[in-house]
Amino acid sequence: MSATAESEKKFLTAEQIDFFERNGYVIVDFGFAESLLDELVSTIHPYYNPEHLRAPAFGARIQDAWKFVKPSHSLATDKNVLAALQQLFGRKPLPFQTLNFPVGTQQLTHSDTIHFNSLPSGFMAGVWVALEDIDENNGPLEYYPGTHLLPEISMKDANLEPGYQNYPQYEHFIADYVARLGIEPAYGLMPKGHALIWHANLLHGGSKQKDPRRTRHSQVTHYFFEGCQYYTPMYSTDKRIAFRQPEWIDPENWVMRPPVPENKIAPDLVSKIARLRQWLGQKLG
Repeated sequence: MSATAESEKKFLTAEQIDFFERNGYVIVDFGFAESLLDELVSTIHPYYNPEHLRAPAFGARIQDAWKFVKPSHSLATDKNVLAALQQLFGRKPLPFQTLNFPVGTQQLTHSDTIHFNSLPSGFMAGVWVALEDIDENNGPLEYYPGTHLLPEISMKDANLEPGYQNYPQYEHFIADYVARLGIEPAYGLMPKGHALIWHANLLHGGSKQKDPRRTRHSQVTHYFFEGCQYYTPMYSTDKRIAFRQPEWIDPENWVMRPPVPENKIAPDLVSKIARLRQWLGQKLG
């Protein structure tokens, strides 16, 4: 059966769809095989930067492991996930990025619409999969139910010029915004194998990892949807839109591509990494 036909299958119940529409997220058991989750954790672990593992607060992660770790590709293109996303958004889901984490991100609150968006807007989603049990001590997701219904906040709305160098100021703006709203977060406490689907405009982040000795293995996959244009709001203005040309993750084909060594990364990306390290150093210092 083709991926398109698979994605047309029904997976979510009417109650789950209604919950997502009201809250901007839903936690789902997609029936992932435990052997797949364990294989993903063991296969990807050697690729994590040892320095980051020794200092988890740095933000250890691997982007686009789907290119060289087959279980990551399998999780990102799971037929039940694609079917659920088709139900929620009414369009064919197009996976384009994976992120893998060995520990909690402790990331500050944000909306993914600052990183990814579409024309028409609203056709982007994330799926976060717990590769082990998640409790209040090993850094669960933190999110604000219903905030996906609020207006999208751009760099302009935050009185900032476009560019990653202003992202910390965007985070401060969001923190103040949440405080003014007077809303309380919920936490993604879930067993191994469960997944959380969230709307791109849901305010979310990573809670504090109370037990630094613990791991918190997880995979995030980001999805756009068919029939849109795609862009990066953080680099866009009203007059100049930073359109994206995503590399889609093909559900039906996988060819192993070795990861790019750090000394071969494009200069602009090296610059971004250097700025990120400087910013993290200031926050942790």
